[in-house]
Amino acid sequence: MKQAAIADGPQLTVVDSVLMKRVFYAFAALALLSVAISLAGKWFGHSIAMAGYTDDATIHKVVIGNNVIAVPANVVRFAQARRDGIASRLDLYLRYPQMDGYGEAARDDFNHMGASRNIIFLSFEQQMMSRDMSGRFAPIYSALITQPGVAGPGATTVYGFNEKSGYLNEVLVVGKRPGKDPFVARCLSGPSAEESLAPCERDIQVGDELSLTYRFPREFLGDWQALDAAIATEAAHILKTGH
Repeated sequence: MKQAAIADGPQLTVVDSVLMKRVFYAFAALALLSVAISLAGKWFGHSIAMAGYTDDATIHKVVIGNNVIAVPANVVRFAQARRDGIASRLDLYLRYPQMDGYGEAARDDFNHMGASRNIIFLSFEQQMMSRDMSGRFAPIYSALITQPGVAGPGATTVYGFNEKSGYLNEVLVVGKRPGKDPFVARCLSGPSAEESLAPCERDIQVGDELSLTYRFPREFLGDWQALDAAIATEAAHILKTGH
């Protein structure tokens, strides 16, 4: 019986050793899985919290026609456009008046958490018309509006469009600029304006045959001179034109 017991002893030891190894590997695998889940959770949680935004300040150079637009990734509106290369259009967004992109300090503003709206949307694309919005006032818009207009914010005049204009639920906001074509912007009116984050739109010509359209909250019309100057300054800062 002793011999049998002795003979059986090593076999029992071998079985216990194999079992312990399996238990060890199982716990190790569970530990690795836990770490992986934790890291994935943090990554996905960060992605969800960013909601398509990025705080990456890496500069990207985008070529449109004979123009190079150099901007940090956190001001580029769409993820697929955050790269270097050639494009037909580039969409940006900026916080005004800081003129900066998404980041920790600007999170609530970009998520529209506050009572006020202060995000401006910009679109660069090759020029399709020979005149910008200011230049189109005399030959085009003046024939499409109803007279007289009414006093608007920032010493502007607000005009309604006539029924044949095609601009339904919009108004034209015009500000005089001595010696220059007037400041001109189209703004949504009525319920559409209340639902929009940036109901006013204006386009200007920049660079080499490049059109810059920017959309902004109606509240900014009260200081349209500073707004238009800030947009022109920012465009000059990020835009390089080839020769």
